Amino acid sequence: MIKPEKVSYGGWDNCLKLGSDNFELIVTLDVGPRVIRFGIPGGQNLFKEFEDQMGVTSGNEWMSFGGHRLWHAPEVYPRTYAPDFNPVEYVWQKDILKLVQKTEPETGIHKEIEIRFEGDSVLLTHRLINRNVWAVEIAPWCLSVMAPGGRAIIPQEEFKPHPEVLSPARPLVLWHFTRMNDPRFTWGDRLIQLREDNQIDSKQKIGMLNTQGWAAYELGRDLFIKSIRYIPGETYTDLGCNCEFFTMPGFLEMETLGPLKKIDPDSASEHLERWWLVPDVELPEDEEPLIEVLNSHLENIGFNAIKV
Repeated sequence: MIKPEKVSYGGWDNCLKLGSDNFELIVTLDVGPRVIRFGIPGGQNLFKEFEDQMGVTSGNEWMSFGGHRLWHAPEVYPRTYAPDFNPVEYVWQKDILKLVQKTEPETGIHKEIEIRFEGDSVLLTHRLINRNVWAVEIAPWCLSVMAPGGRAIIPQEEFKPHPEVLSPARPLVLWHFTRMNDPRFTWGDRLIQLREDNQIDSKQKIGMLNTQGWAAYELGRDLFIKSIRYIPGETYTDLGCNCEFFTMPGFLEMETLGPLKKIDPDSASEHLERWWLVPDVELPEDEEPLIEVLNSHLENIGFNAIKV
């Protein structure tokens, strides 16, 4: 990874650009911590940018801005929606960029994101530190707000016929506003797909316990893959979710969650994601040929092939 370069971006004067031969990302220092851009050098931004919020540095209410952010779960208003307009400090040491947010006065929670390029991937360590004088029970919650016009691809659990296995495979969690017959969903045998469609004016969300370790987002001919951690025996929020997907016209969120833990004063909870970006990929619509193309990329980065 090349040493971060100070740049202006999207109306913010203070940003850092990190690059390699495979991809580049831009983080904001005027607000955040947030990764506002991730893409191939000179190519499209895989992350959503809310045009009316770009460059904004103050306000009374939380703004998404787009990009990739760190929250704490479970989702409760107003705790979860603490505004993040304060400048972000950073430390560059041993090829690791650490972004440090001032402690949220509303919650007493201190957020950090560490970014490290490792070969053809980016490793992000998300950290919640409790600065209260009492313990708090929360979980790290990492949200990538993806640009419109793409589709999320989520692996199902491995198929095993009845009565070979009688126990359930994983929870699938629905919200009060979830409609399983929404045309943006494709419920396949081996994959679940969810498309962003700005012509459908409603919100959709699903969650699950994803033990396969990955989820993907296709945008044009770019394929974004992120790793999803699952730690057996741990408790996860939202009826057992470590992976959630939300969409409404204009964007789609790929969300991962760490375990729900009681964090003592001045202690921390960490959650890791790893990102890959595969350019110039053409993914079929039908499931079997789609799996064939996906498997070639999944095996290259260390995941098990999807069994057809």
